[in-house]
Amino acid sequence: MDVTTRTAVAADRAAEGEARHRTSAGVFWRYWTGSLVSRLGNQVSVVALPLIAVLTLHATAWQVGLVTGAGYLAWLLVGLPAGVLVHRLPLRGTQVAMDLLRGAAVASVPVAAALGVLGLPQLVVVALLVGLAGVVFDVGNSTFLPSIVAKEELTVRNSLLSGSSAATELAGPSLGGVLVQLVGGAAAMVLDAVSYLVSAALLRSLPRAERPARRPGGAGMWRQIREGWHFVTRHPVIGPCAAYATAVNFVSGGLMTLTPVFLVDTLDAPAAAVGALMATGGLGSLVGAVLTPRVVARIGSGGALRWSARIAALVTFLLPAAGSGWAVLLFALGNAGFAAGVVVTTIVARTHRQTHTPPELLPRVMATVRFVSWGSIPVGALLAGAASTAWGPRTALLLLAVCSLAGPVILTAGSLRRRRDLA
Repeated sequence: MDVTTRTAVAADRAAEGEARHRTSAGVFWRYWTGSLVSRLGNQVSVVALPLIAVLTLHATAWQVGLVTGAGYLAWLLVGLPAGVLVHRLPLRGTQVAMDLLRGAAVASVPVAAALGVLGLPQLVVVALLVGLAGVVFDVGNSTFLPSIVAKEELTVRNSLLSGSSAATELAGPSLGGVLVQLVGGAAAMVLDAVSYLVSAALLRSLPRAERPARRPGGAGMWRQIREGWHFVTRHPVIGPCAAYATAVNFVSGGLMTLTPVFLVDTLDAPAAAVGALMATGGLGSLVGAVLTPRVVARIGSGGALRWSARIAALVTFLLPAAGSGWAVLLFALGNAGFAAGVVVTTIVARTHRQTHTPPELLPRVMATVRFVSWGSIPVGALLAGAASTAWGPRTALLLLAVCSLAGPVILTAGSLRRRRDLA
């Protein structure tokens, strides 16, 4: 082969590589846009649903805990089978179906309100249905990403996704609080319903994701579930990270219940202010997501994991110290700091799972981690509601801050305490 021919072949290969890169980038940005739109609407509902319960239905802290907990109870009900379902079903079609189901459930709230039949049981059912569909969707979303992004780009892409999610957490609650104050909570839910329809349309335009080949003869569902469970519990990094996530999500579930009750009943904050204060969590998440690649490069993934966990736990003690007037800024600072620490640990742990799990096990590993960690959210939500009813929201927040110390203890008590890098 002469020089001219070799040059032409190299040019053709370079052109093909560039074309594949452009195609891959286009697929990722559609995936990213669908996720962003869906999360924005969902963050509106994060504010709207508990405010509907508190302001419209005059719910107690325990009843708000039921609404909050129902959305995450789904992880205990179908969290483990979800990984097998995602592995077996067409991924793109399943994602679209889950978006449509969530859209229909959310749309029932403004319809019921218009007919004058909206009640607390419906809010609980809607939260449960959205949670059930969200379980399958989230496992599928985490599985889809490694199929469209190169391994060496996963940390950056995960940081971008977390940063985008943080941006929706920043804008969504503020928008939700304003909408609740202007048009009412039920009407504000319309935005969430529309967001799921937009997300479904965008995901429908993506190419079908390749699924890992099944082994000859296959395996039963429970055997597949056990394989994912054993991989997580026996892994020296993924196991402790899952335990940490379980502890921190227990606290997160409690905060979801106590925040609207504390801000409305204890600090007497209006709906728009509640949305703005809840949005500080999004601001913290955004800062954490932006800084994660730099922090990992500077102190390693292991160091980033441990230090962010410590910061998240310590700033939680600012929440019960908040008061009216300027003292409310303590709540904003604590909420932002907690979210920033948690998002760094999430990005680091998720990237490690995606890069160190065999492809055929990834959906089940993702489902197992979510089942264990997100399953603690309704427990935290209900116990926080009970504690608030017994001792008041401020004391319940202080108890949650004490519980948050379990997270860094888990990460520093085992094999992760001295690792600079998790790999």
